[in-house]
Amino acid sequence: MRYCFINRVRPDALEEYTEAHAAVWPQMLEALRDSGWRNYSLYLSQDGLLVGHFEADDYAAAQEAMTRTEVNPRWQASMERFFVDPGNPDEGFELLPEIFNLEDQLRAAGLPTEPQH
Repeated sequence: MRYCFINRVRPDALEEYTEAHAAVWPQMLEALRDSGWRNYSLYLSQDGLLVGHFEADDYAAAQEAMTRTEVNPRWQASMERFFVDPGNPDEGFELLPEIFNLEDQLRAAGLPTEPQH
């Protein structure tokens, strides 16, 4: 399953938030991986809109697994100051429903997913 979420970073904290994600703690990277998060990316607009996308077998299970790690509470506490809304940032996600996926629709139509030259 693919999941997309949004959140909002304070406009005055964009540079520092970006820098914090240039070298995420190795323990946090391992925790995400081991908790079932795959193909995880974050996108940040100049007005502070944060868009995240990841894949997991089960969103709730992946979130629950992260809550049981030692590193996640520390990481979330260090990130909280960057967000517009107070509280634990990974609990402030607004999940967005996926309404289109090219590969899924190509497959459903019986079409190749790779370019045909």
